[in-house]
Amino acid sequence: MAIMMPASDSAVLDRREAIVAALRAIVPGEGVIDSAAEMLPYESDALTAYRQPPMVVVLPDTTEQVSKVLKYCFEQGIKVVPRGSGTSLSGGALPLADAVLLGLGKFKRIREIDFDNRVVVTEPGVTNLAISQAVAHAGFYYAPDPSSQIACSIGGNVAENSGGVHCLKYGMTTNNVLGCEIVLMTGEILRIGGKAAENSGYDLMGIITGSEGLLGVITEVTVRILQKPETARALMVGFAEVEAAGECVARIIGAGIIPGGMEMMDKPAIHAAEAFVHAGYPLDVEALLIIELDGPGVEVDELIGRVEAIAQGCGSTTCQISNSEGERNLFWAGRKAAFPAVGRISPDYLCMDGTIPRGALPKALARIRDLSKKYNLAVANVFHAGDGNLHPLILYDANKPGEMERAEAFGADILRVCVEFGGVLTGEHGVGIEKRDLMGEMFSEIDLNQQQRLKCAFDPRGLLNPGKVFPTLHRCAELGRVHVHGGKLAFPDLPRF
Repeated sequence: MAIMMPASDSAVLDRREAIVAALRAIVPGEGVIDSAAEMLPYESDALTAYRQPPMVVVLPDTTEQVSKVLKYCFEQGIKVVPRGSGTSLSGGALPLADAVLLGLGKFKRIREIDFDNRVVVTEPGVTNLAISQAVAHAGFYYAPDPSSQIACSIGGNVAENSGGVHCLKYGMTTNNVLGCEIVLMTGEILRIGGKAAENSGYDLMGIITGSEGLLGVITEVTVRILQKPETARALMVGFAEVEAAGECVARIIGAGIIPGGMEMMDKPAIHAAEAFVHAGYPLDVEALLIIELDGPGVEVDELIGRVEAIAQGCGSTTCQISNSEGERNLFWAGRKAAFPAVGRISPDYLCMDGTIPRGALPKALARIRDLSKKYNLAVANVFHAGDGNLHPLILYDANKPGEMERAEAFGADILRVCVEFGGVLTGEHGVGIEKRDLMGEMFSEIDLNQQQRLKCAFDPRGLLNPGKVFPTLHRCAELGRVHVHGGKLAFPDLPRF
């Protein structure tokens, strides 16, 4: 299926040689890549079904260079696609044929570790896991932990508002980021937030987090770090029916228990993960819950007993409780490796990312099963059960005619089910191009236009990551343009009273 993107600007492509020369003047040495062969690694992100070589790749390593690149592109009317580690599953970093791909991979330094204020100031190319590793010696860690944390960058986490297995209790990226340095398309450098837990004025950090590279380029991030809990233990609970596992999730939360993490896998995902990691998962169950409880030891012991009783009341058939840190990590190793594990049993798969209210979990799983039969495609379910973030993995073979199109239609129907049940199109992977044309299922035209007005405030010429998120693009003048200057929003087209 072809993804419709903004038409290429032939005038820009005609100036490619001059553009490359100008970028080399800003980022000397090996900072500019313009040969077709060397640009191949940048032609897609982790949504590899869609590929498009960029016009040129530029890899700055200072904020000043980012500012100069963006200012030059703004003045010349050249589109820019920001890219972190390229682990996005929604096509958020898919290049454009007439755009500069701006890679932040060289921004990989941790600038400051401040234990007194419990923050880390880091560049956006630092991996998620590296932050926790940098503070582990003092008993601290960074809470959001997406399964790709060994590779995904913190700048990309902010762009997509990433979650992870522990987001149920400790929040998404937006709950753990305190400040950002961002560069606007005009080259203006803004500092938003900082080390303080609260800031006055509009919640601009809330706007930047999850903005998918449409508003500015992140060049520094200040994150909150937490002390490791005294005790953490996990239960691995098997069920003969997927719906029973879903009911167990609802009852645990209904009892007022908030686990550190609560994940579910169905039988196909269990078998794939076990064959890959050998975590000791039971293979004779239809669904597996991994439930982690953390805090003071006496509290954890009490909660384990309560959760075990709830699981038994829901018909659990197996229950294993970790008795060591190594065993707890092994429980999680299978879950965190579920995506690559499924990749071993299918030539291709699409990973969906809809979110539903927890109470709708059994109904949603039943609908997904029905859709699997309708489209004659297998599906493995892996998801953050505690907050209702579904990750159905639709298995297909792109080499078989029509299978990719069926997989896309299957995925679109799953997302429609999520919205129907009161959920949303994305929990943490972002809209990108994958869900862009489904935005109308969730938002009215008025809603979408209002969101685009916000983009116009930051990017009045629509040059940053165009073609992503919004199914219909408007010129800012058509919407009543606002703009950002000096970190303040201005609304010149609104009437005065």
